Amino acid sequence: MQDHTSLAASDRNLELALDVLPALAVILLAAAVFGRLAVLLGQPRVLGEIVAGILLGPTLLGRLAPDLQAEVFPAQARSVLYILSTIGLTLYMFLVGAGLDHGRPESDRKHHPAVLAASGFLPSLVLGGLVGLLMWDDVSREDVGRWEFALFVGGALSLTALPMLARMLYERGLQNSRLGRLSLVAASIDDAVAWCFLATLTAVHTGSGAADPMPMIGYSILFTAVMLLGVSRLLRPLARHAGRQGTLSPGVMYVVVIVPIVCGYLTDLIGIYSVFGGFIAGLAMPRDPQFRQALHSRMMDTVSTLLVPIFFALSGLTTDLRSVSADTLLFGVAALLAGLAGKYFGSALAMKTLRFSWREAFAVGGLMNARGMMIIIFINIGLSQGLITKPVFSILVIVAVITSAAALPLYRRALPKHLETHLGSQAPTPAPAPPPLTTTAPTGGGQNPTVSRRAVTYRRRIENRIRPGNTPLH
Repeated sequence: MQDHTSLAASDRNLELALDVLPALAVILLAAAVFGRLAVLLGQPRVLGEIVAGILLGPTLLGRLAPDLQAEVFPAQARSVLYILSTIGLTLYMFLVGAGLDHGRPESDRKHHPAVLAASGFLPSLVLGGLVGLLMWDDVSREDVGRWEFALFVGGALSLTALPMLARMLYERGLQNSRLGRLSLVAASIDDAVAWCFLATLTAVHTGSGAADPMPMIGYSILFTAVMLLGVSRLLRPLARHAGRQGTLSPGVMYVVVIVPIVCGYLTDLIGIYSVFGGFIAGLAMPRDPQFRQALHSRMMDTVSTLLVPIFFALSGLTTDLRSVSADTLLFGVAALLAGLAGKYFGSALAMKTLRFSWREAFAVGGLMNARGMMIIIFINIGLSQGLITKPVFSILVIVAVITSAAALPLYRRALPKHLETHLGSQAPTPAPAPPPLTTTAPTGGGQNPTVSRRAVTYRRRIENRIRPGNTPLH
């Protein structure tokens, strides 16, 4: 043991590894335990992981055992954990972007998901912005303008966590019901708008004058256009390769991992944070359902189990409720009420105008309050860019936890189990399976390759139609 200790003292890399590995083990253990508890309580696993991160921070562990916390999470280990969490977030947002369905299925068109998206986004933006405007003097940084702070608070509260919402719907078999499809498409629109909104806001904030942010905004628009209009076409062969192989080969996986990492690096250079690059890289991926399914199955478990909990732990180390003043607490209560009311009533009224029942309307209003880790990422960027203070960050983490925890109870109150089962039975009926393919004409003649090719094409179209478009994300 003494030899190992002396070796660690002489090898700084080994010493760093001996600091990082125990911290990583503690993070994963806490995430596993509290994630399981959340599932037992009927909540998504990610909510328990967020709570685990908070409890590892100064709010609980730092208060009960400050020496132990300092030993488990030394300063030199946090730098490595930060790099790992940044990679994890970039890849996670890449998977979120790759999972968004750009298409508009026929069953969704008459319900106009943009109406639901706008009704959930705009009321929360306005109410949250009003809270920010009124409390700017009491809780904001001095170098952040009143309208910058207000727009940031409103933008944070306007988010709906698409991965959490998708998981809730898939667990109940409602992803293909008209309610489920509409909610998923609306949430994807909300998230995309919110990230673009934050990218613009951070670009404006980092400039010292009115014209300074313009190059950053211009580079951001150029980067997005190149990725979605140019690089996306170069990536289309990946889907054909996955279709032939039935999975993603090692060569394809290298491309799939390198693209978001490079995009994250480029957006960091631009100044709008690497998660935006990962998200845009995901949007540029092929939209083929088989490719998306293979991508999710190969990457999501590793990213969400190993890397994302590190981000929650670092967020928890920044969350210190001991520093929350009375003004900050009042701001948190106002933000909580604004976020809940904006999503709940705004989404419910929109659903009612789309001729859903009041129960279905309020059920969706509850689900749209599931902000999950999306708001945590959002406010982490705000903290790193100097848009908010640490006390405001801490109270907004609590707002994220409470609103996410309230999503399922609000949903169940509006749509009890027996009504939910009836709703699930209203899901669109899959098209009937095509007849078995044969290579011989039914009249007993020889082969008919034309008929066979048409049958194969027909069958593939049917399979793509009935295959779920979105894979559930953790």
